[in-house]
Amino acid sequence: QVQLVESGGGLVQPGGSLRLSCAASGFTFSSYVMSWYRQAPGKERELVAAITSAGDSTNYAESMKGRFTISRDNAQNTVYLQMNSLKPEDTAVYYCNALKTWGWGSQRDYWGQGTQVTVSS
Repeated sequence: QVQLVESGGGLVQPGGSLRLSCAASGFTFSSYVMSWYRQAPGKERELVAAITSAGDSTNYAESMKGRFTISRDNAQNTVYLQMNSLKPEDTAVYYCNALKTWGWGSQRDYWGQGTQVTVSS
């Protein structure tokens, strides 16, 4: 059974930090690109950051560059998102995603249930 379980969300003041974790099970974690997405109320889900299966390359949405850091531990089947200098506009539900592609357009992906991050004074 595939599971992606996010944790680490909560309420934080502007300028504060949080570290999200996503524990994976039920699939070959090290074969999947891992990403964090977020969805704020009334808005579409957007990509926050992604990391390759080997962890040797990362990609960030422009507004997160320099503030957020994605990392992974393939031995622990876990991906992390370190969020610093948080702003009220970072308030959203943050989702973990696992994606594998192969062949000519084939893909498989999994989603976690999400963890709420609220940035407010």
